[in-house]
Amino acid sequence: MRATRRAFLAALSYSALDAEVEKGKNFPPEWKRYPDPATEFDVYRLTDPAYSSRLPASYNHVVSRRHGFLIFTSDRAGSDQVLRMDLKTGELRQLTQAKELDPASVTLTPDERGFCFFDGPSLRMSILATLRDREIYRVPDGWTRGEGASLTGDGISALFFETRGSSARLRRISTARGAATTMVETPFAGSHPLARPRRAQALYRQSSDALWLVNFDGQQNRKLRTAADGKIASAIWAPNGRTILYLHVPDDKTKLAAIREHTPDENIDKQVSTTSQFAAFQSNGDASVFVGASRNRNSPDILILLRVTRRELTLCEHRSSDPYSVTPVFSPDSQRVYFQSDRDGKPAIYRVQVEKFVEETETEP
Repeated sequence: MRATRRAFLAALSYSALDAEVEKGKNFPPEWKRYPDPATEFDVYRLTDPAYSSRLPASYNHVVSRRHGFLIFTSDRAGSDQVLRMDLKTGELRQLTQAKELDPASVTLTPDERGFCFFDGPSLRMSILATLRDREIYRVPDGWTRGEGASLTGDGISALFFETRGSSARLRRISTARGAATTMVETPFAGSHPLARPRRAQALYRQSSDALWLVNFDGQQNRKLRTAADGKIASAIWAPNGRTILYLHVPDDKTKLAAIREHTPDENIDKQVSTTSQFAAFQSNGDASVFVGASRNRNSPDILILLRVTRRELTLCEHRSSDPYSVTPVFSPDSQRVYFQSDRDGKPAIYRVQVEKFVEETETEP
């Protein structure tokens, strides 16, 4: 019995040591440049399509402000793990040894010294310099985490939903102490909560049917009056926090998907521009330009849309089997666009330069 116990403890120690050894493992660059068949613009494939590599949710912080590095997830180590890519050399470094990593949940902290992620029910924070991570919070037994997770702009809190049966609750978790607060309870499975920049409010979704806004203290929880007769494909705060930008997909298939803007303080909703059937979109640093992934089967492209002229420019083909997963995002300075596609095999990450078409924007410290 003593021998068995010693063997058991030794096995545990070995497993823990092996997990730590995997952290910090480096991989060589995998970049490949090619001219896009449709536009002849240079496109960089940044990861090997022999492995599945994915960008986190498009509203999360994944590219450093000075464009030094990118964080993403890949299964090249045998399971999904967070990797850091040096955007000057292309070198990769494994940052986690998670058991049940949620790729969409990964996000840099505002100071870019660490990152947060969900490993199964465990919300964790890791320090980039040491790769030491700690559990911030664990979803209680009997509850399941809903879709989407994000940090507030100051990094003080994490936001996500917990569901049980047909009901749900929006949770705000202190990243320093792990203290949990329920902001609001809903009779439906809420998802994708996003803190409002410079305001103690959060936007959240009722599937693809509606957008809701609530104060951090749970007051003034209300459904927003967005465009009727259609679905909401994606929604984000404008960088200044004054308006919500969302992609409206009409029920009438003969009509085009459109980017719309909602001003919650004035209850005003208006159309910004129709699109080439965008499946997903994101704005640049001042919301003057949008990047989108088209779901048009004849033109499966990445496009930028200039707000002032409402004109589109094709950057390159994405040719993904699932245009909703392409997740196009701007770099913080608006000079590059990143997206993912399985056009060459498994999902890989791509980059295209846009400095010739989009003005550089300032990046907040």
